Amino acid sequence: MATNFWSSSHYKRWIVDRATLRQARSDDVLYLDDPDLLGFLNIFFANLISKLGKKLSLRQRVIATATVFFRRFYVKNSYCETDPFIVIAACCYVAAKAEESPVHIKNVVSEARMLFGEEYGIKSFPSDNSKLAEMEFYLVDELECDLTVFHPYRTLMTLCGKEGGGSLPEAEAGEADADDTDGPRYWGTGEGKLELQEGALQMAWFIINDTYRSELCLFYPPHLIAIAAIYLTLVFHAPTRAAIQHAQAQAQPHASTSASHSHSHGQSHSPTRRSSRSAKKPHPQAHAQPQDIVGFMAGLNVSMPLVATVAQEIIALYALWDRYSEDPGVESARAALLQRTRKGRAGRAEAQVQQEAEGATAAATGAVTPMFLVQVLLGMREQRMADMAHPASGRPVVVNKMLERTQAAG
Repeated sequence: MATNFWSSSHYKRWIVDRATLRQARSDDVLYLDDPDLLGFLNIFFANLISKLGKKLSLRQRVIATATVFFRRFYVKNSYCETDPFIVIAACCYVAAKAEESPVHIKNVVSEARMLFGEEYGIKSFPSDNSKLAEMEFYLVDELECDLTVFHPYRTLMTLCGKEGGGSLPEAEAGEADADDTDGPRYWGTGEGKLELQEGALQMAWFIINDTYRSELCLFYPPHLIAIAAIYLTLVFHAPTRAAIQHAQAQAQPHASTSASHSHSHGQSHSPTRRSSRSAKKPHPQAHAQPQDIVGFMAGLNVSMPLVATVAQEIIALYALWDRYSEDPGVESARAALLQRTRKGRAGRAEAQVQQEAEGATAAATGAVTPMFLVQVLLGMREQRMADMAHPASGRPVVVNKMLERTQAAG
């Protein structure tokens, strides 16, 4: 596996712009009443990959890699022209191989059929292993054999000086080790580590997990996503935010007192020379000061306005996610954030849960459900197939892209 992100295929070929994504979704939006449904589909597909990965006992890094493969595949393809469910199974299968955690193809087929069929009513998933093997071939071809993916987890662990442990998952290999000098050094001087509480570090980890519910992994390098996750953690993690505010409150009076003392001392006495030995002698009662977290973040060799932009996009993802009826068993930082902001609405939240338990429809609750999105996908595909069978030009459309390329090559 390559250790230099800046010379990898991930950086050179798979960081795309928004115009590319808009072009990729140009066919899909023709069959959608609301373009926001594309954002809900991003959440839905990522949740499906996560649930299938857990059934296959895959590590979080493998699940993240499978999600990136899925996003990359649909940079070149449309939802309405393909079967996203077999693509999801193929992404998990190929990602497990790429991350050296292979699973048997029979297990992938059986678990995918059970998950998609029992929970989402998808009865068309093939039971033949050869269909998934064929989809693996198409997937790797669309990925151009670029199977190396870098993730924000290593940046988080490098900046915080952690190697996993406690309630955190194991440390995962990421974009570039700290001794990589070929590319930009986003960690600034490299001196010191960010001191975060265990709960804050776990929240940052979960925020990174949540970003895979969007297309951020296609727009930004992994280290920017990790730093944006830390930035949001400093804002939303109550104990960490309180510690920062307390440290700043203590620093301001101390700075003003020192400045006034130096000013008065300079007026009454001429400056005296002190030996280097006396200057370096520590005070007997000196104690370690709390870390200047704000100064640490400012010292990183990144564009903080760009980090703030990524953070805003993550917040926008949470706002969209709030309108989505959450699949049970999906771990995310969103649940912790909503729990803090909804304490004053506990009664209404309980009423809403009860209403959903009684089978209220998505139209009644104002939420988008997974079953609703399944119906949207099936409708998109049916309309697309009808349009391809009876195009406006009257000429038949080649459905199989591999066959189309073969015919074009002669």
